[in-house]
Amino acid sequence: MKNIKKVLIILPVMLSVLFPLGVHAAQGNVEFDIRFYDRRIYYAEGDPVLIQVTVTNNSPSTYRFKLADERVFSLEFDVRTVSNRPLEQSDTLIRKRTQYQQIYFREIAVETGESFSFVEDLRDYVKLNDPGTFVVKASVYPELIRSNASEGILESKRLSLSIRPPVIPGPDGVPLEMDVATGAILVRERLAPDRVVDYMLTARQRSQWERFFLYLDLEAMLSKDAARRREWIAESAQGRRRMIEKFRQELSSSTVDGTISVSPTDYEIERTQYNNFEGSVTVLQKFRNANYTERKRYTYYLQLKDNIWTIVDYSVVNLGTE
Repeated sequence: MKNIKKVLIILPVMLSVLFPLGVHAAQGNVEFDIRFYDRRIYYAEGDPVLIQVTVTNNSPSTYRFKLADERVFSLEFDVRTVSNRPLEQSDTLIRKRTQYQQIYFREIAVETGESFSFVEDLRDYVKLNDPGTFVVKASVYPELIRSNASEGILESKRLSLSIRPPVIPGPDGVPLEMDVATGAILVRERLAPDRVVDYMLTARQRSQWERFFLYLDLEAMLSKDAARRREWIAESAQGRRRMIEKFRQELSSSTVDGTISVSPTDYEIERTQYNNFEGSVTVLQKFRNANYTERKRYTYYLQLKDNIWTIVDYSVVNLGTE
């Protein structure tokens, strides 16, 4: 791999003694920022807490720093309770930093007016095993985390993190969704097919992801692809849960035209058909761009299970622009 360098680092167990947080260095107009990569409800001992780390160079010259392949040698997270008690470091972090090893890194050059970002799982750095409200702060070490590398450290602003108690299992063993805005448990209701589609589209327009996914049968949608279906059949129960979560993240981060998760500017339900087992809802959706508006006709296919209609598939027809 090009531009890959290595340095030999020996780190003792008591890293917090060697590398205290709160060290400021004058970096001119180089900014360091953290935010949630996919803001959602986080649970104790649950899914990853993904943090997007961004270094922005607003200075007149190129800013360079070393970024280790194992990011724990470039990045530090300080997570504290509201009473200022620091959380324990994760077992993964301690193991990586205390073993004798070669540290591979790249030199990153951020030009004037540009930014460089990457995403890290906060659970790789600290133990988030208990519910509560926490304050997250991060530091980037341009010369890697070493006992003699205290110069030029970049520090982020504080980020508030709320961790809820473990998820409540539903009757079928699947965790129940919770509304981000109210904290209330979202329960599927006995809505007609057209109301299900209307609920989903309205939630997407408002970026209410928990509501958007409430009536989507992700397993059925994922399995419509032959390759993914073969992978699904071969997976264990835990592997299938990982596939569902990955598919969910793909949908929530998708901006590709024609996918179900692209937010329409406006929509109109044109036709609804259903019997006692399955149904379809046809919707004219409009997507406004800078100088024109795209028109697409979506057909959503639904199935009735336990008296609840859920969306299992969809198709799209392009109708041109206006």
